[in-house]
Amino acid sequence: MDKIAITGIGVVTPSGIGKRQFWANIKSGRSFVKEITRFDASLYPSHIAGQIDDLDKYSTISERLLKKIDAFSHMALIASELALQDAGIDIKKEDPNLVGIFLGNAIGGWLYAETELRDMYMEGREGVSPYMASAWFPAAPQGQVSIYYGIKGFSKTVVSDRASSLMALGYARKVLAKNKLNMILAGGMEAPVTPYALLCCNTYGALSLDNAHPQEAYRPFDKKRNGFVIGEGAAIVVLEGLDRVKSRSAKSLAYIIGFGTTCDGVDRINPANDGIELGRAIRMALDEAKISPDKIDYISLDGLAVDIWDNSEIDAIRSVFGARLKDIPVSCPKSMFGNLLGASGVVDMVIAIHAMEHSLVPPTINLESPAVDGLLYVGKETREHKINKALIISRGRGGINSVLVVEKA
Repeated sequence: MDKIAITGIGVVTPSGIGKRQFWANIKSGRSFVKEITRFDASLYPSHIAGQIDDLDKYSTISERLLKKIDAFSHMALIASELALQDAGIDIKKEDPNLVGIFLGNAIGGWLYAETELRDMYMEGREGVSPYMASAWFPAAPQGQVSIYYGIKGFSKTVVSDRASSLMALGYARKVLAKNKLNMILAGGMEAPVTPYALLCCNTYGALSLDNAHPQEAYRPFDKKRNGFVIGEGAAIVVLEGLDRVKSRSAKSLAYIIGFGTTCDGVDRINPANDGIELGRAIRMALDEAKISPDKIDYISLDGLAVDIWDNSEIDAIRSVFGARLKDIPVSCPKSMFGNLLGASGVVDMVIAIHAMEHSLVPPTINLESPAVDGLLYVGKETREHKINKALIISRGRGGINSVLVVEKA
């Protein structure tokens, strides 16, 4: 399969909006996890998160449209505009039939839904917005982006828990490689910092309860880990074939060269404890990229900060990379801003692209004492390291495994 180029990046996260601000905060190792202030979350077992407080400053979306959409669609629209600007693309000059949208999320848009359902019980059917039906469901961001830009090409929304956006990228790459479209906007978005969504995430049973120390709470692979922290945000990239990139004299930021996905199929929530199927997904991605394991220079870990997830992930990469793991830097930068659930994979890929460009491995800020030894963990501070090819791992409930291989442009 041909390489597919990433030519534009749009990112909206607690660590920053826009790729420059985002990368500046990532490489400095700053934490953006804090106590939830948007509503009274004090009675929830876990009430900390990575939050975006300045979304409106970066938005050109009309008030009229904002009344019709949930926050996760708003984030998707901002990220899409940033990605198109970064790629130097005037969407009005594109054939709308040859532009696609491939987005992923895990839970949909619940702030809008919660508000309208409350009004329905208080005021009856007259109190519910007619846009309720189109605002909350997982495909809403794809629909809103397509309407906003007049995009009419083959598109897809992927819902695969935390693996959603990486699955969307893998799917988009395969479609683009078949020359069915000229370009694709691909990525994911998530807005779980709402009363009901937070309740659902708490029932997951895997959130950190260290509410007293929000910035130290998310500790992937550390002996003191006690679960992950949720975050909100979006990242969307522009994908194009190499011939088109060359024809418009555009700059490639990186290439997607391989993708693999499998499912453990052992439990409705937890993965298999042996990491065998994740290991198979890694090999699939490497095979599709036509490279051997020794060509990988950096591994971006899923890092849920739960024993069975972290340990099985390490078992999987050990099964593929063996003794060489001691020489490959690994990290989980989402420890700085929270796990963006369905948007986590694409954000990890964006970080990996910047890491390749600047030859800097981002840190896992709360990794002080690894629970499992023998890996070249990058903890606390950024480390200089030349990266030509990176492996990104993203997993979801039920044992969903997705793996992407990205190459430096």
